[in-house]
Amino acid sequence: MTPQTPSSFPRAAPQADPSWAGLGDDALLGLRIRDLGVRIAGSPLEPAVSGLYGELEKRGLALRPFCYLGDEWFSPDGVPAIAAPFYLAHPRLAQLELRQMMDVEGGTPEACAQLLRHECGHAFDHAYHFSSRPKWRKVFGSPNIEYEPELYRPRPYSRSFVRHLPNWYAQAHPDEDFAETFAVWLGAPAEQWRARYREWKALEKLEYVDTLMNEARQRPPAVAPPTGRERLRADAARLTSTLRRYYAARRKLSAQDTPDFYDADLRLIFRSAPSGHGTAAAFMRRRREAIVTSAVRWTGQRKHVVDGLLRKLLERCARLGLYARGDEVTLGLDLGAYLASLVTTHLHTGQFKRSV
Repeated sequence: MTPQTPSSFPRAAPQADPSWAGLGDDALLGLRIRDLGVRIAGSPLEPAVSGLYGELEKRGLALRPFCYLGDEWFSPDGVPAIAAPFYLAHPRLAQLELRQMMDVEGGTPEACAQLLRHECGHAFDHAYHFSSRPKWRKVFGSPNIEYEPELYRPRPYSRSFVRHLPNWYAQAHPDEDFAETFAVWLGAPAEQWRARYREWKALEKLEYVDTLMNEARQRPPAVAPPTGRERLRADAARLTSTLRRYYAARRKLSAQDTPDFYDADLRLIFRSAPSGHGTAAAFMRRRREAIVTSAVRWTGQRKHVVDGLLRKLLERCARLGLYARGDEVTLGLDLGAYLASLVTTHLHTGQFKRSV
C-alpha cells in the first residue's frame, strides 16, 4: 500500500489534540498504548466506519459490526466486531507508524474502506455462522485447514478468486476467500461485479454471497454484536505495552537474518576489486528508494521488510568490500531483480532464501 498517513481522511468533529501529540518520537514511544486515550469517535476513522455502515444500509443489511481500536486489523473469533489499529485514530500516531514500519496499513481512505469491508465479511460470518454450512465449505473450502497467511503460495492468474486486497489475499485461506468475496460484493453494485468477474469461477462465489446476504436481510444474526462494555481481544484501551515494545515486537515478527550464503550472490552482482565506479554500498544508497519502491510495487510485500533486507545487503557489501560495475543501468536491473526474487521467495515461504 502507498505509505501515507490517514491525514487525508475527512475529519468529523475532531478531538482536541492530546498532550502527547507534540512529543518527539522517543518520548512518545515510552507511553503505554492504553494511556493514549484514543477512540474512534471524533477521529479520522469515524467517517470511514460511518461509510461502512452506510454501505450496509444501502444493501438492506441491519447488522452493524461493532468497531473498536485494537493493535492491528482483525475481527475477533466468534464476535461480530472489527478491530482497527489504534494508530489510525490520530495523525501523530500514524506518523509514528510510518517512521517505525515504513507504511501505514489502511492509511488512505481507499485502503481503509477496503480493509473495513474485508473485516466486515469476517464479522458477518461470526454473526451468522455461514462457514459451518456444507454449501459454504463446498464453495470456499474447509475453514479448518491449516492457516498460514504469511506462507501461502498465490496463483496470480487464477480466476477462482476475487481480487481485492494485495498479494491475492483471497487465496490465503477459505475464511479469507469469503471475506474478500464479501468485500467485493459490498463495495460495488451487482452489475459491476457481475461484469468484472464474468466467465470467472469467482463469480459463483459472489452469487453465493449474494444469496447469503438475501438471507441475512430476513433474519437476525445468531450472535449479536458487542455493545462496547465487553472485554474484547487486544482492546487498545486495555493494552499495557509501551509503543516501544509494541513496535519492537512487530519488527521482530517480520525480521529476517541475512546469512553468509548471500555473499556469493553479492559477489556475482558486484566486483571485489576497485573499478573506478565507487563502492557497492554507495551505489545501493543512491538507488535505495527507487529499488525498494519498485520491489514493493511488483511484489506487494511491506515496505519495511523490503527496505530492511536491502539495508542488510548494503551492510554486507560494505563488510565484504565490494565495488560497483561501470554500467549503472544494468547493475540496477540486476540488483532489483535479485531483490525481487528474494522478496517473492519470502512471500511464499517465510524466508528470503533457502540453502540448497
